[in-house]
Amino acid sequence: MKKILSYLLTPVFYLYYTLMLLFFHPIQVGALYFFGDPARKNAVDLLNLFLVKGLYLLGCSVKFSGFEKIPDKRPIIIVSNHQSIYDIPAVIWGFKKYYPKFIAKIELSKNWPSISHNLKHGKSALIDRDRGTQSVKEIMKLGQLIQENDYAACIFPEGTRSKTGRVKKFMSAGINTLLRAAPSAVIVPFVIDGHSLLIDKGFFPLKFGQKISYTVLDPVEPKDQPIEELVNRVQVAIEKTLNLNY
Repeated sequence: MKKILSYLLTPVFYLYYTLMLLFFHPIQVGALYFFGDPARKNAVDLLNLFLVKGLYLLGCSVKFSGFEKIPDKRPIIIVSNHQSIYDIPAVIWGFKKYYPKFIAKIELSKNWPSISHNLKHGKSALIDRDRGTQSVKEIMKLGQLIQENDYAACIFPEGTRSKTGRVKKFMSAGINTLLRAAPSAVIVPFVIDGHSLLIDKGFFPLKFGQKISYTVLDPVEPKDQPIEELVNRVQVAIEKTLNLNY
């Protein structure tokens, strides 16, 4: 039965997802033009709430936990594993209080309804992977932004999505650059679990009835820890949490 529901409901989910992106794009544009960035952010938050809720169309259970651990009035660096394109709405909605920004490929800043507008006007770091100097400058700008405003920056240090859910080796360069620009930032490990199983057959069909969880682990103070040790510590914590769920 689950297999049949997967085939039947995947097109419904994709239609819903597409309509949400199309519907909220002019709302974002209008909110920014007439009322300014706070109104645009509210529209983005609402969009991503609807995108997360869309998982219920696939019979998924969704759980957010650990967000009470996040300190207030501090810049935050969210370090997360990366399983699918559905990770982003969970970050935006879960960390909405901290106005999360992303490190994203510059290609995503064009032609994607709602997504491109948010990346450009939400002051995320749009990087060209073929231009190392440009990437470092953009990440530094993002670090300075979160330092000055106590915002959050989200980084997926695996670099690319893990199709199997197994965590790839975390790269330290991006986290190191953010910490150089935001020396008072705290690291917040974030565990995304279930998205890789949702798409274990690829983009069609999506798996019906998947359990999905988004978990904030204990924040990590960078202090004077060597960057490689710090990043490894965060990766181990995320991997342990994922293993406990299987």
